Amino acid sequence: MSTLVVLGTQWGDEGKGKVVHYLSRQADYIVRYQGGNNAGHTLIFEDKPFVLHLVPSGVLFPEKYCLITNGVVIDLESLKEEVDALTKKKVVVKNRLFVSEQAHIILPYHKIIDGILEDWNVKIGTTKKGIGPAYADKVKRIGIRAVDYLEKDVFEDLIEKNLIEKAAILKGKIDIEILKKRIFEDYNKLSEFLRPFVANTSFMLEEAMKENKKILFESAQGTLLDLDFGTYPFVTSSNPIAGGVCSGAGIGPTKINGVLGVVKAYTTRVGEGPFAVELFDEVGDFLRKKGEEYGATTGRPRRCGWFDSVVVRHSVRVNDIRNLILTKLDCMEDLDKIKICVAYKYKNKIYKEFPASRTIQNYAEPVYEEMPGFQGKVKGVMSFENLPVNAQRYIKRLEELVGASIDLVSLGRRREEIIEVNKNVSWF
Repeated sequence: MSTLVVLGTQWGDEGKGKVVHYLSRQADYIVRYQGGNNAGHTLIFEDKPFVLHLVPSGVLFPEKYCLITNGVVIDLESLKEEVDALTKKKVVVKNRLFVSEQAHIILPYHKIIDGILEDWNVKIGTTKKGIGPAYADKVKRIGIRAVDYLEKDVFEDLIEKNLIEKAAILKGKIDIEILKKRIFEDYNKLSEFLRPFVANTSFMLEEAMKENKKILFESAQGTLLDLDFGTYPFVTSSNPIAGGVCSGAGIGPTKINGVLGVVKAYTTRVGEGPFAVELFDEVGDFLRKKGEEYGATTGRPRRCGWFDSVVVRHSVRVNDIRNLILTKLDCMEDLDKIKICVAYKYKNKIYKEFPASRTIQNYAEPVYEEMPGFQGKVKGVMSFENLPVNAQRYIKRLEELVGASIDLVSLGRRREEIIEVNKNVSWF
């Protein structure tokens, strides 16, 4: 048995999809363990672009098994569209994609409620795809799982009860009877689509481990969007951290052999919330343009800033990360100077560890260390030694600051554009 967790160390959008795609060649099973279709991976495979939201990136390789486990909430319309799009591009999905029978289903009312809550509450910057309300129903023990969805009598009874419970918040937004009719009209099509994919994925993983299969777990979002360890309340509704694999996929903690953190060479985030290193100047615009920093799911422009080592140190600790892959280093070409945030300062106090206080997160000033930029060509370089000297120094300084080894460097969106800095690391 060999297992590896790949996760984001910042606010998501670090390039996890490409990394999972790169490592999938070595894996037998690729497993998505949390989140929903509010995440997106953009991949280039055989010169074709693929944008995946729910289906694990390994689906593009034949003979790999892809699992969507119980920690994920599933929009069936979105999943069907994704599967249909893959099928049209000649990617075989049948008998390779499996959905946990215990995964919770996103219903149309979850999306409506998501929009209502975003208008009522503090602006979180959600994608309004119903993710949070679906997780809320799960916690309130009124959620509808895949296994419930496929038992028509159970499903209809739960819908009746849930719509009574949600009538007050939906009042004035949509007629309950019209909504109910829409849900039931879609049922036959969506249940027929879902049925062949549903399985006991926790048991499948146990059997795979007994057979010494190589298993790759992929998260959505990033550590700073974790429900417990992120910039609460501006977070997602699940646990992208490595610990989320246990409850999100149904495996024991001793079954995790390694954690690979994905870290961008600068920092971005989408939506609302504190962001100490955010740039509002021409450098921020440069990074956004060079890095094509627009959400794969929403198209929203990402907020850009310098590398924040306080954030990444926090991620290294809570995930027990020992190995990192640095992405988008090529997007920093031609900057004369590069800054790295090494600490936060608030009311004359220095914070080297990420603070939980909302006040400090909102009002702390970044303490920067400055390094010379690199003018030489980065993109297309195939070895660490051939990178510009200042780029090499930047990487080594990041390692020192965050306390983990940068063993891979990604220099583009294609799977092949990855430098192996440490050729002795075995991922499985």
